[in-house]
Amino acid sequence: MLSQSNVRHVKAGVSIEELAEDIARRTLLSSITVRPVLDESGAETGMYTIPAGGRRFRALALLVKQKRMNKTALVPCIVRTDGLAEEDSLAENVQRAPLHPLDQLHSPGQEN
Repeated sequence: MLSQSNVRHVKAGVSIEELAEDIARRTLLSSITVRPVLDESGAETGMYTIPAGGRRFRALALLVKQKRMNKTALVPCIVRTDGLAEEDSLAENVQRAPLHPLDQLHSPGQEN
């Protein structure tokens, strides 16, 4: 399930539909970061939240809904238990650097 700890609240950049198309074409290129849901005693429940990778999760769910992906397909996940979920989300969204416009121009598949 999606985590309330995800720091991304404003929709920007590539749409979920575009991301789903890319995943359908190339498969998932980056793992989803998950954290176990704990019960009142601190024991794992078998459920997981997604603090980092929510857009990828939504794109995968869209592919399942469109019957382009099996709902039992394995999805690579990184299970984290240390630190805070908010830090996972923040690091994923802030630590990456966008491509320079010239690098985008010269990327495969881009018109020159």
